[in-house]
Amino acid sequence: MTTGTRIQLALILLAIVVLAGTLGFHVIEGWTWFEGFYMTLTTMTTIGYGEIHPLSHAGRVFNSFLIVTAVIASVFTLGAFSQALLEFEFGKAFGRRRMERELEKLADHYIVCGAGRVGRTVTRELRARGQTCVVIERDPVRARWAENEKIPVIVGNASSEENLQKARIDRAKGFIAAVSSDAENLYIILTARGFRPDLKIIARATEEEAISKLLRAGASQVLSPYYFVGHRIVQLLLHPNVLDFVDTAFGTERLDIAVGEVKIPPQSRLVGKKLSDSGIRQQANVIVLAVKGADGKMNFNPPPEAVIHADDCLIVIGGDQQLKLLEALAT
Repeated sequence: MTTGTRIQLALILLAIVVLAGTLGFHVIEGWTWFEGFYMTLTTMTTIGYGEIHPLSHAGRVFNSFLIVTAVIASVFTLGAFSQALLEFEFGKAFGRRRMERELEKLADHYIVCGAGRVGRTVTRELRARGQTCVVIERDPVRARWAENEKIPVIVGNASSEENLQKARIDRAKGFIAAVSSDAENLYIILTARGFRPDLKIIARATEEEAISKLLRAGASQVLSPYYFVGHRIVQLLLHPNVLDFVDTAFGTERLDIAVGEVKIPPQSRLVGKKLSDSGIRQQANVIVLAVKGADGKMNFNPPPEAVIHADDCLIVIGGDQQLKLLEALAT
């Protein structure tokens, strides 16, 4: 029996005792309904005000049973509410401890600041791709969404150094500042960048003029939802078939297609080989879209004779299994 069911039974039992007592005094003693109700409450609460009117022998026998029944019902109700309170308090304590243990074990995870529409979407997409996330949200109501989704969440300000340390920013793989205020995102980025100069930070900007400020504050990249929506509308008007392909391949009903990146380590056997001689197309069955060199230069649609160097990053498109084959081939 659950705690909620036990509380419901206790309240029903109390209501039955009150109704039975009121009805009994009305029938046996001939009292008014209110007098019977008042006498029942006085008996159940053991206040000891005395009898409203002198009781007959039958009335005293009935009142004796009412006293015993009321005590049993009261004890059962008190026990049910006490158990619910203890479970609630213990649940909160164990929940906090469990969350602390999860936070202590975090590594190579993503920190999402803000559980609004953008933050929730980012978190869902990351988790759908097998990534670990932790959410920082100062609004307890919004933070409850992460709790219901079994996502580690820290209730508090994301610009707090203490909260960033709790989120294990020193071991994080990426950082997303997605709160609705540009000014708050600015403080969050400044604090996060102070912890990790090498951390990849993606920020959301509401106003266009805030983009340059967020970049100067330390954001690796800044995205504006309004700019994205405007750009998408134009693409829908001018290139609808291209967007249909993108949505089909990478949307919610995605095909087994993904755009991924594979970094070439110095010890890879692909180093020094041409793309045409590397066997990437034949063995991994992926298409190389671009090669980003160690100097940061991006070479789009590289020719077959392009040479692969150490620390190059190959941007490829293919199935999930094909991407894993390429990673194995590169390492």
